[in-house]
Amino acid sequence: MIATVEWKDDHVRILDQSVLPVDVRYLDCTDFLEVAEAIRALKVRGAPAIGVTAALGIALGAKQYTQQNLEGFRLHMDQVCKVLAATRPTAVNLFWAVDRMKRVLVETAPSGVQTCQEALLKEAMAMLEEDVQVNQALGRYGSAVIQDGDHILTHCNAGALATAGYGTALGVVRAAWEQGKRLHVYADETRPVLQGARLTAWELQQDGIPVTLITDNAAGALMQKGGVQCCVVGADRIAANGDVANKIGTYSVAVLAHAHGIPFYVAAPVSTIDMKTPDGAGIPIEERHPSEVTQVHGGRAIAPAGISVWNPAFDVTPAKLITGIITERGIWSPHDLARQLAS
Repeated sequence: MIATVEWKDDHVRILDQSVLPVDVRYLDCTDFLEVAEAIRALKVRGAPAIGVTAALGIALGAKQYTQQNLEGFRLHMDQVCKVLAATRPTAVNLFWAVDRMKRVLVETAPSGVQTCQEALLKEAMAMLEEDVQVNQALGRYGSAVIQDGDHILTHCNAGALATAGYGTALGVVRAAWEQGKRLHVYADETRPVLQGARLTAWELQQDGIPVTLITDNAAGALMQKGGVQCCVVGADRIAANGDVANKIGTYSVAVLAHAHGIPFYVAAPVSTIDMKTPDGAGIPIEERHPSEVTQVHGGRAIAPAGISVWNPAFDVTPAKLITGIITERGIWSPHDLARQLAS
């Protein structure tokens, strides 16, 4: 697996996903502000990857403080955490990661600046390693829903590129493939940023897993022809009642799957479940720049100048349309999250 993000030689190295699949380029971030901008500009994306990257950005921000003044360090780190937390509003893994790093900061700061810096880097590295292990466990559970010979539809990119490695929705596919199951993936292109066309199709090609790219508006016709046996997508936030926020267009796929009697699964780590948000109506939906819709990749205009644009990055799929939520602890009913998390 190509590393999405890593700590390398005292800085954060990020695979620039905005130029894939044409170019494989890395960003070497020596300032936490560069990490924040990489998240904001979709150089790195996917809820688990955003969380891990933010944690590494906080560790980098801590390293940038060169004095031993504890109060000054606390003020500096408060600003670092605020900047990184403000990069994207929807993916709850970002806030989960920032809060986890803040706890380490509180626990270790009394021991001195250097001790705290070391502890923050250790925690960020642990989060990176844990994410890969979580995704592999999630994939093993999820592979049970994939039957030999299935054709699977996925939307956006929830693969290794969206995580620290292995992937969530594509982790399910990878695990089934590694078990010897014959399968075929249909990847929605995922307008307007084309994460399915640029990233999911590329990832699966790299792994030698059979994949066919389709336009977003071809999914219904494919289901009507009997070409899909299962849908698996990722998530950026799961509300307490099981409603799921994921890349714009996911709701449409869920409605189509429901209409055709096709199982619709969401694959996400437990850290993506936000029990503080009662339902999907409370999930903040990021709206992005109109140019993502009015221009194709590379800046070529495809719409009239000055046209009004609505460009939400995510939509919410109601729990009633979801067959199951695949986590690293098992496959759960979307209506049973509170009990499962309490057990």
